[in-house]
Amino acid sequence: MNKNDAPEALLAAASMARPMTRNDVTELVVEAKIKQGLTWDKIAATVGASKEWTTAALLGQMQMTKEQAAAAGKLLGLSPYAVLLLQQVPYKGSLPTAVPTDPLIYRFYELVSVYGTTFKELIHEEFGDGIMSAIDFKMDLQREADPKGDRVQIVMSGKYLQYKTY
Repeated sequence: MNKNDAPEALLAAASMARPMTRNDVTELVVEAKIKQGLTWDKIAATVGASKEWTTAALLGQMQMTKEQAAAAGKLLGLSPYAVLLLQQVPYKGSLPTAVPTDPLIYRFYELVSVYGTTFKELIHEEFGDGIMSAIDFKMDLQREADPKGDRVQIVMSGKYLQYKTY
């Protein structure tokens, strides 16, 4: 071993201490996004999908195709192994606690706690006994100008799935 090779060898040995996980990739994505001054819109345009889906995928909630992962990896400077991890089926719904502690995420938890029975009742009245899919699903998030203070507009559209008798 050459004396100049020592730092690389130490880095290689340190990286072998623990295999990279999907959560590690998320941290790398966020770090690269911040360092490069990127927006989710810009990353999504490179990936070729909506900003909502791309954000969910890069935060570890969706599986990317080989092409999508390669495009994201190139833009964000990810390693080949990180790009492979973006293509794996993720463990979805992986918040760190059962009741979210982040104030923004908690508001969605609160929204479902307060309006969940209303959503359920109105969907059942309109469609029957079934559910709204989070698999065949799309979402759009926009800023809505309002003189009293801008509002967050979220439109969610999920396929209705009827329960079957068997």
